[in-house]
Amino acid sequence: MQLIKAKNLYHSFDYPLFEDVNFELNSSESIAIVGKSGSGKSTLLNILSSFLVPIKGEVTLFNHRLDKLNELDIDKMRRFDLGMIFQFHHLFKGMKAIENIEIATILSNSTIDMTLFDRLEIASLINQKTSELSGGQQQRVSIARVLSKKPKIIFADEPTGNLDKETANLVMNVLKDYVKKENAGLIVVTHDKDVAKMCDKIFELENKSLKEVTSLER
Repeated sequence: MQLIKAKNLYHSFDYPLFEDVNFELNSSESIAIVGKSGSGKSTLLNILSSFLVPIKGEVTLFNHRLDKLNELDIDKMRRFDLGMIFQFHHLFKGMKAIENIEIATILSNSTIDMTLFDRLEIASLINQKTSELSGGQQQRVSIARVLSKKPKIIFADEPTGNLDKETANLVMNVLKDYVKKENAGLIVVTHDKDVAKMCDKIFELENKSLKEVTSLER
C-alpha cells in the first residue's frame, strides 16, 4: 500500500534547496534520506509530514492530497496517523517517563505497548522523572511515546544523533520491527551512514536533486 507520494516538489528559502523531487513510501518500508548539511533534508521531511507547504509540487498521504484537505483533517491525520521523532526528545520534564508516554496514548486513543519498554531497555526507569534520565534514555522514552500512539508513518529527523553506536542500532531495530509488524512506513533523515544502511532504501539529496543510491562511501 502506498503511504506517501510526492510529485515535482520545489522549495527555497534565501536560495533554492531542491527542485523536481519525486518520492514514494510504501507500507512495511523504511527509507533513509542522506545529504550534506544545508541540502534541505529536514525541510523535505517537514513537507512530506504536512508541516510545511512546498512552493511547488504536491504531496499525497494515504491517497489524500494535502492541498485538498482542510486544517481539521490534517490535524486529525497528525494526531492519529503520523509520528515525529526528533534529535531532541521534547519531553515534559516535570513528569515521569511513563506519564509522558500516557499523554500520547490518551490523545491518540491508543494503549501503551508495554513490550516497548523492554525492547528499548527503559523498563527499569519508566517511573523516574525525565529530568533524572540521561539524554540517551530520554530519547528512547520519546521514541516509546511515538510508537505507543501506533502511527502509520514515522518521520525521524536525526533520531540517533545523540546516541552511541550500540544504542543507535537498538533504536533502529525497534523502529524497523515496528514498521514490519504494523505495516507502517519509516523515513529517517540522518548523517550516520550505518543508520542509513539499516533502511530498505537510501535516497541522497544533492545538487538540489533527490536520487536513490545503492551504496554509500564510508
